[in-house]
Amino acid sequence: MFDFSKELDLEAQRRRAAFYFLAPMIIALFCVAAWPLLRTIYFSFTDTSLTNLYGGEWIGFDNYLQRRELSSGRVIWRGTLVDPAWWNAVWNTVRFSVISVFFETVFGLGIALVLNAEFRGRGWVRAAILIPWAIPTIVSAKMWAWMLNDQFGIINDILVRIGILERGIAWTASIDTAMTAVLIVDIWKTTPFMALLCLAGLQMIPRDIYEAAKIDGVHPLKVFWKITLPLVRPALMVAVIFRMLDALRIFDLIYVLTPNSKATKTMSVISRENLIDFDKFAYGSAQSTLLFAIIAIFVSLYIWLGKVNLSGEGNQ
Repeated sequence: MFDFSKELDLEAQRRRAAFYFLAPMIIALFCVAAWPLLRTIYFSFTDTSLTNLYGGEWIGFDNYLQRRELSSGRVIWRGTLVDPAWWNAVWNTVRFSVISVFFETVFGLGIALVLNAEFRGRGWVRAAILIPWAIPTIVSAKMWAWMLNDQFGIINDILVRIGILERGIAWTASIDTAMTAVLIVDIWKTTPFMALLCLAGLQMIPRDIYEAAKIDGVHPLKVFWKITLPLVRPALMVAVIFRMLDALRIFDLIYVLTPNSKATKTMSVISRENLIDFDKFAYGSAQSTLLFAIIAIFVSLYIWLGKVNLSGEGNQ
């Protein structure tokens, strides 16, 4: 007769062992992620400054939204939620994230499809395609800053020589072109990362499916839309989530490449500006907290919509 008590004891031992193995990682994550986040949220409800980090007083939601009544009877609102500079940074961040992730996904999937095919030297091409992603962001930003320079940059020189431009453009300094320059550099650097994740998903698809489609004479475009794209969608969703998380908190590329203008200032840049440069530590903490909330909302909505689409296709 089967002894269920021994089976339950074995299951309990497995759970305890799993907890013991995961405990160091959970403690490390709490120390390096959860605790700083909780402290930032706490600081956002105080009047803490850099010169008085431990003596700040609790002021509630004043850093987010504060109502003040002047002696004349006029009511004014202050705080991050009514700060035009903050909402301009939100718009810049969302616009950058959507455009960059869209093009990186399209280009990355296209490159992955090419790299998934069999041809001579495929291993060398796969290694070479990762070079832009492997270069540190600071180095990439400085390299592209020289290439986009209006006086001696190679990009302007080529465009002037072929007649597209009459004279060089200050790509990173001009309000009209600064965001475009940042997008070009970011897409160039991060597309290999998307291609790598998409390639991993493509290699999980059984070859028998493609062989059967080829025997049946199915058009390659139809194979892509009906077979490849649905099967690679889980990997594609993971790639987009990772990239969206990175794009929404973009800081280093913009901080190094551009002169911190209104056209390119993102949520991370303006938060750092208030935290360090303007000594508005509590105000910057409130902006950092809102940045975390916006990222959480974006990712949650994306995951929820992805599950709805996948479940809807499964019911058809």
